[in-house]
Amino acid sequence: MRCFLRSLFLQALACALFSTAALSSESKSLRIFFIDVEGGQATLVVTPSGQTILIDTGWPGFDGRDAGRIVSAAKTAGVGGIDYVLITHFHRDHVGGVAQLAGQIKVGTFIDHGPNMEDADDPRQDFAAYEKVAARSKRLVVKPGDQIPMKDISVQILTAAGEHLSAPLPGAGQANSLCASEPDAAVDKTENARSIGALITFGKFRFLDLGDLTKRKERELVCPNNLIGPVDLYLTTHHGLNQSNAKVIVDAIHPRVSIMNNGAHKGGSPDAWETIHNSPGLRDLWQLHYALDSDKAHNVSEMFIANLDENCEGKYIKVAAEPNGTFTVWNSRNNHKKTYSK
Repeated sequence: MRCFLRSLFLQALACALFSTAALSSESKSLRIFFIDVEGGQATLVVTPSGQTILIDTGWPGFDGRDAGRIVSAAKTAGVGGIDYVLITHFHRDHVGGVAQLAGQIKVGTFIDHGPNMEDADDPRQDFAAYEKVAARSKRLVVKPGDQIPMKDISVQILTAAGEHLSAPLPGAGQANSLCASEPDAAVDKTENARSIGALITFGKFRFLDLGDLTKRKERELVCPNNLIGPVDLYLTTHHGLNQSNAKVIVDAIHPRVSIMNNGAHKGGSPDAWETIHNSPGLRDLWQLHYALDSDKAHNVSEMFIANLDENCEGKYIKVAAEPNGTFTVWNSRNNHKKTYSK
């Protein structure tokens, strides 16, 4: 009996040591949580030092569903507050959850592009509600070229309020041969075209999030010359809708992996899906939801999808990135994970 108990103790100790080592190893990584907010956006970035930046806050209502999912992800990451909340633009699926979130977790600084620029009732109302919450914290209005002061990572603003970088990033600036064959898109007067786009860099790892930027503004970033350069991880713009994700930019940034923050009935347009899925050099596309309004041919394999049904549990996708450019993507629904080396 004594030997048996000793064996159990040693097994438990070994398991605890392994878990501690795994947590210690992960704490040195940049962690990104792509939180399911049912076709909106909420992306939580946690640095090795424990600093946090949340990009967008999902929808309002639903008994605080989206704010609750964000807070749950923060607890999973071992953080008790959010240093920065960056609002890409003032559409309800991106800014609507601000009030409920601020009621559940401490926020240090809100970041936005300045006043709402869309002549419509909903953005005006959502911006007014946002201003009331942001007035109780610090607020930072950014423009292209600005950097958010964070440890371990660079967060560079590429687009904001309809403007974009005026000069290429280091290593970028190459001519884009696709520009001649892709026509200009129509002018977009909504807040989508005013989205904050940001590039997050951790050593050699580069993650691009352009909010809901639409095709005409996407083109300005890569035509006639590519101002961004290649990235490792690309959050599909505008939930994978075909108002965005122009081939002229998707092929230019040459992502190794892409994650689509679509909902069961939002995003994942078949033509945009094809552009992303068939981008040269793309190793995998992951989805937050199975796109129920599409077909099987325009959804990835189920092991790469976090939520398969409309009435889901809000499973997330997590990325753990290393400074050498290697990163691992993990599906919280089925524990499927895959590592991508440089």
